[in-house]
Amino acid sequence: MGRMDDVEAHGFITNLARPGGNITGLSFQTGEMGGKLVQLLKEAVPHLSRPAVIWDETGSRNQVRAAQEAARALGLEASVLELRVKSTHADVVSAARISGADGLVLMASPGITTVQDRLAALALQSKLPAIYYNPGFAEAGGLLTYGPSASAFSWRRAAAFVDKILKGAKPADLPVEQPTTFELIVNLKTAKALRVTIPPALLQRADRVIQ
Repeated sequence: MGRMDDVEAHGFITNLARPGGNITGLSFQTGEMGGKLVQLLKEAVPHLSRPAVIWDETGSRNQVRAAQEAARALGLEASVLELRVKSTHADVVSAARISGADGLVLMASPGITTVQDRLAALALQSKLPAIYYNPGFAEAGGLLTYGPSASAFSWRRAAAFVDKILKGAKPADLPVEQPTTFELIVNLKTAKALRVTIPPALLQRADRVIQ
């Protein structure tokens, strides 16, 4: 696996330390991250009150639950919208606006990552501050990203597993690795377009700021 989300939640393994089957590699904990994304968007946009949580079935449901729990803890009224195969990206962003959402929290999934540029553009056009885990989202115009450090959690690191297996190691005996460092990226150009003033304390914690 390379950059797999919540391998245990998907049922591919039963134990991170000893996978036991023929699957191993890298997996990141989106269940924990779902709540963190809500918290960071609220911190960046203090007046946020009705975030829309967007997900699709290629991502795990536990991150949606974590996002909903974080929203309740912050006194936010969150709605959950599924990005379906037959719906367009514009449909789900439009549905968010119709529901009264004032921000978007995108859950980690292969399906969303492949269209993150389009979703970032639609969020900006709709004047909705948005957050995702992949750095490419902020680079494409999303307001914020928070996720595993690309330098420590990469396809190159996944290749190290391939090397070990080709040299005789069994996947069952190779512990699944999870990221321990995360990066926060803030797009100030987008903040300006949205007329959002990012709090100085959050900017100070950012690993990268896009001007």
